Amino acid sequence: MAGKVFKLPEGTHTVALGIGDLNGIMRGKRIPSTHWETVCNSGNALSIALFAIDMTCDVWDTPYVNFDNGYPDMHMFPLMEPVALPWEPGVAFCMGRAEGMDHKPVPIDPRQVLVRQVERAESMGYTINTGTELEFYLLDPETLRPRDSGIQVYSLARAAEMEHVLGPIRQQINETGIPIEQSNPEYASGQVEVNIRYDEALVAADRVVMFRTLVKQLAHAHGYVATFMAKPFYEQSGNGFHTHYSLWKDGKNVFADNGKLSATGRHFVGGLQKRMAETALCGSATPNGFRRRQPYTFCPINTTWGPDNRTVGIRIIEGSDSAVRCEKRDAGADCNPYLLLASDIAAGLDGIEQGIEPSEVTLGNGYEVTDAEPIPLNIGDAIQAARNSQFMKDVLGEDMCELYIQQAEREAGFLDGQVTQVELDRYLRNF
Repeated sequence: MAGKVFKLPEGTHTVALGIGDLNGIMRGKRIPSTHWETVCNSGNALSIALFAIDMTCDVWDTPYVNFDNGYPDMHMFPLMEPVALPWEPGVAFCMGRAEGMDHKPVPIDPRQVLVRQVERAESMGYTINTGTELEFYLLDPETLRPRDSGIQVYSLARAAEMEHVLGPIRQQINETGIPIEQSNPEYASGQVEVNIRYDEALVAADRVVMFRTLVKQLAHAHGYVATFMAKPFYEQSGNGFHTHYSLWKDGKNVFADNGKLSATGRHFVGGLQKRMAETALCGSATPNGFRRRQPYTFCPINTTWGPDNRTVGIRIIEGSDSAVRCEKRDAGADCNPYLLLASDIAAGLDGIEQGIEPSEVTLGNGYEVTDAEPIPLNIGDAIQAARNSQFMKDVLGEDMCELYIQQAEREAGFLDGQVTQVELDRYLRNF
C-alpha cells in the first residue's frame, strides 16, 4: 500500500528508520536518501521476527511467527517527517510503522495494542494526554559503574558536573522534535531523570521509544553507556518510568473539578487500581525489573492512591484545572511503553465506563497500609497473574499476550538456571 513521501532535511544522505520491538527497543535500518521515495511508497521489508525476539535478539517458537512459517517478512513505512540528527551530519532519524504483507496491522505489533485503546478513547469522545518521566544511569563503558560517587539528588553542582553529556541530551534531543522539559541528578551516583513534555498517548509512547535510543547514541558519542535497566545495582536506586494521565474533551480536562480530581478522574483511578496487579508484567518484563519493587524505595508495592503522595501506587496531582492528573508509579524504565500505556488506559476507561470507585484515599505512608491489594513483587507472581488475566488477553490480543508472557517465563528461567557470585562467595568455601 503506497504511503506518503516525507520530505528529507536538506543535506540528508542517510535515513535511520526504525520501530519499537517486543521490548520497546527501536530496531530498523539505515537507508540511503536515494532510496527514500521507494521506501515511502512501498515500504522496507524486514522479518516479523523483530516483534518476536528478546532483548538479546534470541528467537523461539512463538504463536504467530516461528520456525514452521519461516519468520516471514513485513514492511516498515515512515510515520513522520525525518529529522536531522545534530550530532551526525547528513543523517536523519524517523519513527516507522509496521504493516503486514497483506497491508493489515501486524497482530503482534505492540504499537497496535496502544492504537486500539487510543481509538477506543476517541470513540468515547476523549483525548488522552500522557506525560512520561524516565530515569537512567550514565556509566563508564569500561567498568560499567558510575564515574561520580554519592547521592546528590537535584544537586545543581552535580548537574553542572554532568552537563557535558546531559546538556547535549536535553538540547539535541529537543532539536529532533522530542520536547524535553528538564533534567536532574537522581537518587544514586550516575543516575539522572529526563522529563518529556506530555502529549497525546500514542505520540508520547513513540517519543519514549525514540528517546531511549537517542539517549544511548548521544551517551556513546560522549564516552558513556546509558542504561534504562530497571535495577542495575541492587544497593542503589532503580530506574523508574512514571506515567501521568489526563483525559480531555472539548478542550477541557475532564479529570478536573475546580482544581480537584473529578468523579470521572476518580473512576479512572478505580479502573487502574482494579487491574494494577494483573498487568504488572506490562511495567516490568524481567526478573530484574521486579528487584525495584521493594518497600520504602519510592516504588509502590500496592494499589494505594492519594494526593501528592510518593509512597502510593497512584499519585494524584491537583492545582489548576489544566494540571489535574494521576501518576502511576510502578513501571520500570526498561518496559515497553506501548503495552504499559495501553494496559493503563484500558483499565482507566473500563473504570469510567463501569463507574468503578477506588478504595479509600491514602493520606499517610502507603507502605504501611495493610488492607490494600498488593502488586506482584517477583516475576513468578506477575507471570501467574498475567496468565490468569482475561483482561490482559483482551487488551494485548491472544497472540501478543502469549508471546509477551513466554518471554517473561524465559527470562525467569534464565535467572533460575544460574549460580550467582553471591552464592559462590557465601557457600563455596563454607560448606
